[in-house]
Amino acid sequence: MAGLLAAALTASLAAGCTTSGGQRDDGRGTTQVPSHENDGNESLANSASVLAVKIDNARAARPHTGLNAADVVYVEEVEGGLSRLMAVYATKLPKAVGPVRSARESDLELLRQFNRPTLAFSGAQSKLLPLIDKAPLQAVPPEKAADAYFRSRHRTSPHNLYLRPQRLMGKAPGADALTTGFRYGAAPAGGKATTSQTVRYDLAQYTFTYSRSQDRWLVTMDGEAATTTDGKRVGAGTVVVQYVQVRKSTFHDSLGKNTPYTETVGSGKARVLRDGRAYDVYWTRPKATGGTRFTTEDGKRMNFQRGPVWVVYAKAS
Repeated sequence: MAGLLAAALTASLAAGCTTSGGQRDDGRGTTQVPSHENDGNESLANSASVLAVKIDNARAARPHTGLNAADVVYVEEVEGGLSRLMAVYATKLPKAVGPVRSARESDLELLRQFNRPTLAFSGAQSKLLPLIDKAPLQAVPPEKAADAYFRSRHRTSPHNLYLRPQRLMGKAPGADALTTGFRYGAAPAGGKATTSQTVRYDLAQYTFTYSRSQDRWLVTMDGEAATTTDGKRVGAGTVVVQYVQVRKSTFHDSLGKNTPYTETVGSGKARVLRDGRAYDVYWTRPKATGGTRFTTEDGKRMNFQRGPVWVVYAKAS
C-alpha cells in the first residue's frame, strides 16, 4: 500500500497534476548543512523563515509523506482526544509533504518563536481565520498558493491534500532559522536506560521504541508502526515528552467539540529520550517570542541528538 501510494505521489509531482496552477514540478529537494547552533536568544530579526506544515494524523491519513525530512515534529491534542502534527522544515525541503490539514489556535503561540514563519495549512475554524491573518507569520493555505498544493487521486478527501514545499520557499532557509532554543551535542551523564515510552490521549496513542541498530526512536501510532509513503519507518533522534497545561479554547469543531489550547509558554517538567536513555528535565519558555530551554536537574542545558526532534505535548498532572 505504502509503495503504491509513493509511486502515485511521485507521478503526481512529476506531472504537476491536480492543481489549478497547471505548472510542472521537477521534484528536486534542497538540503543545507547546519552552520551553528542557535540557542533561541538570537534576535528574530536576523533569522530566516522556517516552513511549518499542519499534517493530518487520522488513520486514513497514514502513511505520511515527507515527515522524516522535518527538523522538528510537534504533536498536539485536538478535538475529541485525537491528535495532529505540525512539521517544521529548515535544513531540508522534501518533494512533498502531507496530508495537509487545518490549523489550531495553539499554533499561533507556538510559532511566535520563529521569524515570520511560513504556515501551510488547509482551512481553520471561521472565527480563527482573522487571528491567523493578524499573526506575525506568512499564512499560505491553498487559496493563496494553489500551484503549491495538489490532491492525490489515490486517497479520499479530506486526507488527500499535499504540499510542494519548494513552490513556497524556493530553498531551505538553513539551521539558523530554527530558533527553538534546542541545544544539540553529546548526551549528559545520568539518565535511565529505556527502550520504550508511550504517550496517550483519549483517542490517540504514541509509542517510541529505541532501535540500537538505527540509533533512533521508532514511532508507533495507535498501535501500528508508523511509516512514510516511501516505505521507511518514521523515527526521531530525540523525543521530548513535554508536560504542559491544556485548557479549553473558545473554538469548537463542526460537531460542537471544544478545541483544546496547548499552552507552550511557561515552565514545567519534561522527559527527553535519546541514545536509549530517558532524562527527567525541566522546561521553560518565558515568552512566546523565544524558544524553549531544557535543563537537567543540576541546572545544565540538556543536549539533543540531531533529527528529527519530536516534541509531544502531554497534559501536566
